[in-house]
Amino acid sequence: DSVRNMVGSPLAGIDDQEMVDTREFCNALNDLVSLDPVTETRGNPMWANLPRKFNIAVSGSRDDFAHTHINDIGLQPCAHFETGEMGFNVVLGGYMSIKRVAESIDSGMWIKADRMSVVTLCEAILRIFRDESERKDRQKARLMWLVEKYGVEGFKKAVTEEVESYDRGVKVYDQQPRPVDKFERRELLGVHPQKQAGKNRVGILVPTGRLSVAECRELADLADKYSGGEIRLTVEQNVLLPNVNEGDVQKLLEEPCLNGDSRLKVNPGFIEGNIVSCTGAQFCGLALIETKNNAEALGKKLESLVTVDRPIRIHWTGCPNSCGQVQVADIGIMGGPARKEIDGKKMAVPGCKIFVGGKIGEDAHLAMDPVKEGVPLDEEDLIPALIDILKSEFGAVEK
Repeated sequence: DSVRNMVGSPLAGIDDQEMVDTREFCNALNDLVSLDPVTETRGNPMWANLPRKFNIAVSGSRDDFAHTHINDIGLQPCAHFETGEMGFNVVLGGYMSIKRVAESIDSGMWIKADRMSVVTLCEAILRIFRDESERKDRQKARLMWLVEKYGVEGFKKAVTEEVESYDRGVKVYDQQPRPVDKFERRELLGVHPQKQAGKNRVGILVPTGRLSVAECRELADLADKYSGGEIRLTVEQNVLLPNVNEGDVQKLLEEPCLNGDSRLKVNPGFIEGNIVSCTGAQFCGLALIETKNNAEALGKKLESLVTVDRPIRIHWTGCPNSCGQVQVADIGIMGGPARKEIDGKKMAVPGCKIFVGGKIGEDAHLAMDPVKEGVPLDEEDLIPALIDILKSEFGAVEK
């Protein structure tokens, strides 16, 4: 029941379309919640006993690579309509659980994109959450419930008063209008130019986010050789090597660990390159099904059976807690009960629910209700169901 790790932009400082460099803000917020101001050591008791876990995301561009719409506090970069000064619109209350899945809502607040404003606002919200949120019923202990108890305007007023009480010169402004022109969310996998001349970022697929010891060493060696020892992580469970010299890109692409039978790929297929999975039954006692092994195998299988013309995000989660975030996916697969006829008898087998239509980015939207339930995980049952969805919803063509 603490503040979890900060989520910022994986392209911070290297993006030609960056509106805000998220690194300073994420580091400052990390210090707020984990640095003891008295002892100056890690571990801050002030925020160590919250009613429930708490997530903060700081987005750096219109792509919203941080997924602010499913975090308790989401800071979305937006210039002030009148002054042009860069700041953040604040969205609140996004989360996923067995009890409820909630998309973040507009708070009506905007703050300047400076360290003091960001830290002060988040501290004010955390203080109100810590002292006033539900502690008897854990299923109602997330921030969204408290915002709804206050009402959006009431919560905005409470936060504004809390900020003013700190007397730091920070002001909470009214929410600013978002851009309305068309914008297409960019890809993180593959080779892309940076804003620094002669430099490139290279996104590498890590299937389902699972790495062996050997693969960890291979990635570390690539980073030492091509990106100054720096590796960045994405919420899609992949890695990114920044600051790769233009002249070194081809050599990087020819590295043995990125070719042949290697799991690590720079230019994977549109399906296999967009698989996300929770831990699954192998290492999680809550999961109803094994996810990672099934997800990786199914991604490869679908890639061999159909052709799609754009990335299709398929998320797996082992239980309704939705750590795999199936509601944000193009196609979400959630572990659940299923029955199948075996030797003339209906038997309980590992199964799933299938969600369709989640979106990320500026027009983020959660797919709340499954389109199919009780689908057995066996390939002979699940593969045809997914191919039907890929064809009807995403224009897939069978090979």
